[in-house]
Amino acid sequence: MRTARPRLGSHVSVEGGFDRAFDRTASLGAEAFQIFVRSPRQWTGRVLPEEEVARFRRRLAASGLARFALAHASYLLNLASPDREIRERSVVALADEIARAAALGVPALVLHPGAHLGSGEAAGLDRVAAGLDAALAARRAHPVRVLLEITAGQGTSLGYRFAHLGRILTRARCRDRLGVCFDTCHAVAAGYDLGSPRAYARTMAELDREVGLARVRAFHLNDSKHPRASRRDRHEHIGHGSAGLATFRAILRDRRFADLPMVLETPKGPDLAEDRQNLAVLRRLAGIER
Repeated sequence: MRTARPRLGSHVSVEGGFDRAFDRTASLGAEAFQIFVRSPRQWTGRVLPEEEVARFRRRLAASGLARFALAHASYLLNLASPDREIRERSVVALADEIARAAALGVPALVLHPGAHLGSGEAAGLDRVAAGLDAALAARRAHPVRVLLEITAGQGTSLGYRFAHLGRILTRARCRDRLGVCFDTCHAVAAGYDLGSPRAYARTMAELDREVGLARVRAFHLNDSKHPRASRRDRHEHIGHGSAGLATFRAILRDRRFADLPMVLETPKGPDLAEDRQNLAVLRRLAGIER
């Protein structure tokens, strides 16, 4: 019987075709991956050729990684916007990304909740819930779960408190198709302390109380370039920032999160050497032998 363990991987490029994600993931010896299903900085994407989709799905099935594949939504989406046009455009774009993820067989799409742009947190959170309901209602037949990502809280961004995610989950009718992605850099930058056993337990207890640990379906493992509570979102290599190795050791060895995809979003070059180094550190912390 296989022992459950965290499934470590990285966000990988799909340049050259979606199936190239598997070549890059294999080169890392990874057991999970994250991709963009269209450009993260454009409102629309190219039509996905049927053969490219079929090739990706064949390789996904053969890889055994289907449960540990993630997609990340465009950074332009803002379901919390007080501007109706932007909000409606975001709903349409989110529905499109859900359809793309479903076509590829990727089971989860990570989404930043959005920014209220001065209109107030409560109103912004309620707009996010309504936007999720609209997008997922338009894609009832697509079995993709949307994972709300905890954020660093820059500017008027929402999602930097667990209570924010809890309010969205409470207000959304589509809550059965929602989950949470825990980003370590964002959590630290937002002010959460994970650096000691007592602090880690306290933070996870709050997460459980506000959201429910069963809602956590994925992790982004990134160190934070800036200090705790800086509210600045800058990712750093594992062990080189303010999160500290103890944070990653605690998460990686927490049996409640075993068998979840945990992917890097740390800086990297085209040869992925930095990913290999970061994954080696994470494997040591997790006690995983290669």
